Amino acid sequence: MLTHWLFWIGALFVIIFLRYLAFSGLYHYLLRLRLRDRLRHRIFHYEIGAGAQVPREIRRSAVVSLIFAAFGILVLYLWQNDSTRLYTSLSAPADRFWLLVGPVVFLLAQETYYYWIHRWMHRPGIYERVHRWHHESIETTAWTAFSFHPLEAILQAAFLPLSVLLIPMHVLAFLTLLALMTLSATINHAGIEVFPARWGRLPLLRGLIGATHHDVHHKQARYNFGLYFTFWDKWMGTESPRFGERFRRYTSNHSAESSSQTQAR
Repeated sequence: MLTHWLFWIGALFVIIFLRYLAFSGLYHYLLRLRLRDRLRHRIFHYEIGAGAQVPREIRRSAVVSLIFAAFGILVLYLWQNDSTRLYTSLSAPADRFWLLVGPVVFLLAQETYYYWIHRWMHRPGIYERVHRWHHESIETTAWTAFSFHPLEAILQAAFLPLSVLLIPMHVLAFLTLLALMTLSATINHAGIEVFPARWGRLPLLRGLIGATHHDVHHKQARYNFGLYFTFWDKWMGTESPRFGERFRRYTSNHSAESSSQTQAR
């Protein structure tokens, strides 16, 4: 039995780690190599990954992926034993209701869990043992997304079994959320702002966390602790006063500058 579960942990590890490499590598290729001229003014730190940073991040991410795989198999074990609120049918009205509401509750619950765990990890004595590894990447890369200490990986992954025990969710919705988590982490660490300036003027979209918001956290560790949304940072007064100005600067219209550069050529 132990061999059986170890096999599936290994198989899931391969899937998670390869997905991480694919997300991070493709994102880096598209945004930094293919679109670098068009989005150059949105790049926070263009020359990154020099020396040992990226290899170190990938090595640490491999360990984190193994921990995530173990927790993923725990979720699968709980599901097989009918201990979760995951479901596969859409026949009942409640199933269709939770198809939409379940992911929303999941994201809000994870945001709350992560915000307070994140602030706790910045406490003296805790930070050095648990969270310092992640902040060694001051200039983050697309591969920083999973680069943290195993203890931090356990704290983050623990939310998944808790969520499936408490929140009704369709299995496909849950799997989609797992992919969204990887994509969001990659976007927030890649060092290039992809959200357009108009998002800052729309009530719902301006509450989303992008690369600018999280880049500030890696440079001013006492601010910007959120994961997907900014509402806890706003409510608790932990959003950087520099964030709004930085976002406007990186997303401002550079058409005039681009035009003058073109004429100069």
